[in-house]
Amino acid sequence: MEKFKKGSLLVGILVSVAILGAIAAISYTLSPKKDTPIVYAKSDALQELWSASKQTTIEKGTNRTLDKQQNNISTSEGQSYTLLRAVWMDDQQQYDASLQWTKDNLQRDDHLFSWKFGKLPNGKYGIQDTVGGQNTATDGDSDIALSLLMAYSRWREDKYLYDAKAIISSMWEREVVVIDGRPVLVANDLERNDPTQVIVNPSYFSPYSYKLFAKVDPSHDWSGLADNSYKVLLALSDANLDVSKSSGLPPDWVVMNRSTGAFSKAPDAQQTTNFGYDAMRIPFRMALDYAWYKDPRDKQVLAKYSALHDTWQNDEKLAAIYTHDGKRATEYEAGPAIYGGTIGYFMAEHPKEAKQIYDRKLVTLYNPDTQRWKTPLSYYDDNWSWFGIALYQNQLPNLAEQT
Repeated sequence: MEKFKKGSLLVGILVSVAILGAIAAISYTLSPKKDTPIVYAKSDALQELWSASKQTTIEKGTNRTLDKQQNNISTSEGQSYTLLRAVWMDDQQQYDASLQWTKDNLQRDDHLFSWKFGKLPNGKYGIQDTVGGQNTATDGDSDIALSLLMAYSRWREDKYLYDAKAIISSMWEREVVVIDGRPVLVANDLERNDPTQVIVNPSYFSPYSYKLFAKVDPSHDWSGLADNSYKVLLALSDANLDVSKSSGLPPDWVVMNRSTGAFSKAPDAQQTTNFGYDAMRIPFRMALDYAWYKDPRDKQVLAKYSALHDTWQNDEKLAAIYTHDGKRATEYEAGPAIYGGTIGYFMAEHPKEAKQIYDRKLVTLYNPDTQRWKTPLSYYDDNWSWFGIALYQNQLPNLAEQT
């Protein structure tokens, strides 16, 4: 009997210790150290942020994506971001609804898309042709076509492939021009009309898309376009443009001579050679291409952007805009979109710093309790923070690989 009592006492002590240990562990988990990142399921966070974005940026009833910082306009770019996120999130209902609005309101007779839709002087809504809104923006067309190829592979409905093929073929005819004997994607459908020079936005270059377009549109040299896109990006990093010495960072905009391929500054004062909210998409696109295809040329391009690493090492933050020679063009810090785009460079070249940016500048924007951003983000920051987080988490698969 005495042995039984002692044994029971020992068991009771051990159980109590175990319970107290469990409570302590739970308390520690719920109250992590200040520098310990909150851990949550990758797919859950992306899904929750996608759900929140649908509530805040997609207009109820119409399913158009709103840029609320610019008087609720909608752009082909914005629609393309929504379509890409929907297909990656396996949200066919939202994909179809957003695609239908895009086709009904932005798609032209040549299958490409007008880039700007919003309130007109008469109070109605439509294409803002007084500011060139009827023209195309080639990144929107390219990303919409990519989303359609992924939608076809994911949901196996022929309508997506049919739509994609029409857009891709028209892109080649109207948005790809020959420069010094090689194909280049230009900024819009008007550039092909200028026999001497064209405007190019390098952040529109999307080699991973062209590699997929080549499969469904073999009559055009999409592989050649991909090859030349790397060459142009490398050349831009070395070109001085409007400064005495390049930092290696790519410009937001540039003009190319159609005969020689020589670069020059765009005549529009707003189309600068700065590295800013356009060019920051290039590291993302190169990193995604590398994730999908392990193309060594992606790393060659990304290696040129070491000025980003130098700045991070010195300041532990990035500036919003840099001049082509690497100087700060603004005193204020980069917004979330810049970190979402440039994390692709750090992932390829400096994984340790990539984790720092992910932990300090991106994942900290998310509140797992409310399942949305801690502070409401602009349409652009919302999309590019999401893309950056998803890229870092390896949650952007090539769904069209088997197309």
